[in-house]
Amino acid sequence: MTKRNHTMMQFFEWHLANDGDHWNQLENLAPELKKHGIDSVWIPPATKGITQADNGYGIYDGYDLGEFDQKGTVRTKYGTKNELLKGIEACHNQDIQVYADVVMNHKAGADETEMFHVIEVHPEDRHEEISEPFEIEGWTKFDFPGRDGKHSSFQWDFNHFNGTDYDHSKGENGIYRILGEHKRWNEHVDDEFGNYDYLMFANIDYYHPEVRDEMMYWGKWFAKTTSCNGYRLDAIKHINHDFIADFAKEIREEFGDDFYLVGEFWNPDLESCQNFLDFVDFQIDLFDVPLHYHLHVASQSGREYDLSSIFDRTIVSHHPSNAVTFVDNHDSQPHEALESWVEDWFKPLAYALILLRQDGLPCVFYGDYIGINGDNPIPGKKALIDPLLDARYHHAYGEQHDYLDHPNTIGWVRLGEVDIPHSGCAVVITNGDDGDKRMFVGVHRAGETWTDVMKNITEEILIDEEGYGLFPVKSESVSVYVSTEK
Repeated sequence: MTKRNHTMMQFFEWHLANDGDHWNQLENLAPELKKHGIDSVWIPPATKGITQADNGYGIYDGYDLGEFDQKGTVRTKYGTKNELLKGIEACHNQDIQVYADVVMNHKAGADETEMFHVIEVHPEDRHEEISEPFEIEGWTKFDFPGRDGKHSSFQWDFNHFNGTDYDHSKGENGIYRILGEHKRWNEHVDDEFGNYDYLMFANIDYYHPEVRDEMMYWGKWFAKTTSCNGYRLDAIKHINHDFIADFAKEIREEFGDDFYLVGEFWNPDLESCQNFLDFVDFQIDLFDVPLHYHLHVASQSGREYDLSSIFDRTIVSHHPSNAVTFVDNHDSQPHEALESWVEDWFKPLAYALILLRQDGLPCVFYGDYIGINGDNPIPGKKALIDPLLDARYHHAYGEQHDYLDHPNTIGWVRLGEVDIPHSGCAVVITNGDDGDKRMFVGVHRAGETWTDVMKNITEEILIDEEGYGLFPVKSESVSVYVSTEK
């Protein structure tokens, strides 16, 4: 029996309202998502941040899921712990897997300052020391008084971190490497800036044995507490790769091989992504950042972009079983840290490229589907994306034949599976003028009529006696053809 296609949704964007209603929205929308074939959701960090408005990446307390009065709030931006658990349960009732975003690189919003010795390093080359050892007052002491030891008695101090960026006593910023026995930057991290172990806030030191044990414990506690089905690992190019490999192994030993792990390794260079996958023994998937940038550039370049090369040097083309393909996310959306927004005209084309092919696990962005909030709102494109989701769920099965043979007009065919009724589709995309593709859909399809689910082409296409159809496409658009046979 052929398995139905899997599709993920990133269920948040950067500018969600701070109304505590997001977990309720997850509960309410679960049936609608499932109807369109979305069977997994990646939810934002559920842990208490430095303020109620924090998106969760400024993580304060990993054991506070909206349960304790800390940082001036009980709920997080997204809701309370009970609402989170209800949202996850609602997803499970629809057979939707829930993947939690976990932030393990740093901690923020310490409860107290401490005095300790550091060396300042050059921000462009963290191997270069630009000071003698000196003492600073840093925000590194976490004792979580609002939680009072519930769930874990572990308390953090400067010994558990290897870097910070603010000297409270002088009011000065810098990148400060904390000194002490066995203290150094983690070596197995991205080599940008010489060593990219330090990213922000108080940087967790994974060479410290107590830290490794605590984070392993927390990773298991979180999964047991929430009953989530997997993790999206934040900022892993900054975290000791040895720890990530060990974490993946231990989590799978605890929860089984089906516990899903995908990492954010934000590097558009394929070789760097491959080296990381090899380092962690391919235990986790990666978001296909190289493909995202191809889609971004294609959307900016119009007909000058060679669509036949769009999958060159991407994770999905070289390691399809480890690739999560995506068009945009919370970091690439306008005005954010890694802004590289795929322009609106190209969005349907881009989603066809990730949703209707055989390789990769596609991830639909909430900001594209529901919309983006805030000072520069962007309407959602649910009406445009739903036909592509439905085509994936019902039709995009079977052997794939590619027609990536023209710089502006490309296509492919999925031949379908006998045990999935009405499956099979033909996809044509152009970033140039009106065009067409003559493509083979199967001799057994001779005499059938096929129509465009995108409704860009209104006429029916007749499959000839050799099993070919001539499938047209309008300028700068995508058409997805399926059989009308019942």
